[in-house]
Amino acid sequence: MKKLIVSTAALAISAGFALADGHGKTVRLGTEGAYAPWNFLNDDGEVDGFERELGDELCKRAELKCEWVTNEWDSIIPNLVSGNYDAIIAGMSITDERDEVIDFTQNYTPPDPSAYAAMSADVDPASGIVAAQATTIQAAFVAEQGWTLVEFATPEETVAAVKNGEADAVLADKSFLDTMVGSDGLVMLERMEQIGGGVGMGIRESDGELRAMFDKAIQSMKDDGSLNTMIAKWEVASQF
Repeated sequence: MKKLIVSTAALAISAGFALADGHGKTVRLGTEGAYAPWNFLNDDGEVDGFERELGDELCKRAELKCEWVTNEWDSIIPNLVSGNYDAIIAGMSITDERDEVIDFTQNYTPPDPSAYAAMSADVDPASGIVAAQATTIQAAFVAEQGWTLVEFATPEETVAAVKNGEADAVLADKSFLDTMVGSDGLVMLERMEQIGGGVGMGIRESDGELRAMFDKAIQSMKDDGSLNTMIAKWEVASQF
């Protein structure tokens, strides 16, 4: 991540989203499209899931037009900073390290427990090989413990690594693993971890006005209860 901080800092100077009068402007929302139920591509090839519904509602409340852009996870922050889209809404946990590169809105979900899945319920992650998606809070956690970590570009690859014997367990958001357990003998371990400060939208540091508009929209959904309703519908995290 330190390499990311160095490589993106200069780009932040030139990239910016000019709101001017604000309302009615088009905002490009960047997401991964590969992390159900948070975000995924449906049968029509369109972005779907919790964050699609949330992003559309936030844009409506902020009186902004939305366009959706998909981007691979490992370059999602650099491509925000370089101006390929205006905000990240992709199940991204708020961390101090990421906050050195971009700004975040307030969280739109509380921290989602990180869980382990394996092919056997008696696997000990501390003594085995743990798969995690690269540049995630889960990968950082495993590395901090001094455990054996193997990283993959996509969440599906982390699960495949466990199924084919490359790894003993995978660590990921519990809501994602809930969609995977039961397939080909994959089971959830009892152990879970609380990592990160909840999930928020990533915004370029130069786009304070846009961040404030989304902050206001998120707060309005918290205040009227609609955000908790949406969280419960998609089962992505605990409610506020």
